[in-house]
Amino acid sequence: MERPVYDSLVKPPYDAADDDSAVSDCESGVSGGDVPFDEGDDLIRSRFVRSLMSCGLKPDDVAICRNNCSSVMARARVQSFQIFARAASTLRNGNANVKYAWYGASGKEEIADIIQHGFGHAHSHGLHLSPQDSPLESVNSSVVDKEGLRHLLLCRVILGNTEMVPRGSNQCRSSSEEYDSGVDDLLDPKEYVIWSNRINTHVLPEYVLSFRPSSLKGHEKIGEPLRPSSPWMPFPALISVISKILPPPDVAFIAKFHKDYREKRISRNELIQNVRRIAGDKLLVSVIKSFRAKKIPASFKQTR
Repeated sequence: MERPVYDSLVKPPYDAADDDSAVSDCESGVSGGDVPFDEGDDLIRSRFVRSLMSCGLKPDDVAICRNNCSSVMARARVQSFQIFARAASTLRNGNANVKYAWYGASGKEEIADIIQHGFGHAHSHGLHLSPQDSPLESVNSSVVDKEGLRHLLLCRVILGNTEMVPRGSNQCRSSSEEYDSGVDDLLDPKEYVIWSNRINTHVLPEYVLSFRPSSLKGHEKIGEPLRPSSPWMPFPALISVISKILPPPDVAFIAKFHKDYREKRISRNELIQNVRRIAGDKLLVSVIKSFRAKKIPASFKQTR
């Protein structure tokens, strides 16, 4: 059986052809969570910095830690990932199409929870990740913490056969058994979509990258993602306004995500990403600005 094809960013922490090597490599790390990675982190850092600088953004104080898979459950997740990578390789003519991808986190707490327990089940429209060399979307969906830092996870993902999934789509599973995951562009993807029933088998967090965002001269700063509420517009008011604009099913989804957030079933970052995905940034910005002016934007009014 052929091994899955991996990106050549760094030496994989396990061999896809040998389950025992996965356990021994995970056990070789220092116990107690993430540890600084001393082989390959310069390459990860340089590619990340280069990608953002090409967009006019300058990441400072870049720090990288490696998930050492020290717990029994973490090693089990590694082995599970291997099994599904082999299965995808067998199913897809020897090519599991395993890539590196970024996930923008809401803070250290979310990252710690993902490392310990895996991704939550709140991603009803799939987990959206950015390709390794195009991290901007994940950077923008991350949240600045009290120390002024943003935190991202660099994960291995099993893409298998990909299908086109337009941004903002409400698709929540593969359109047929022929496909395993989604991309926003078949030739030059800037977004990967891993469906909710495969998140914790097809996504393996390997590194945590933290940095302080700044901008190069003549460029805008990295924008803060829209928050669940703001001094300008409480979230219930946002739902009330967009209910006059979006189709009822979309409004119902947004209301459900807000309820899940208030009941602490999903993180703030997950709420933000879901609302932005359903409503779109252009509409949300226009609605918030219009709310401040006490006027709904006529250009977005739709007939139900």
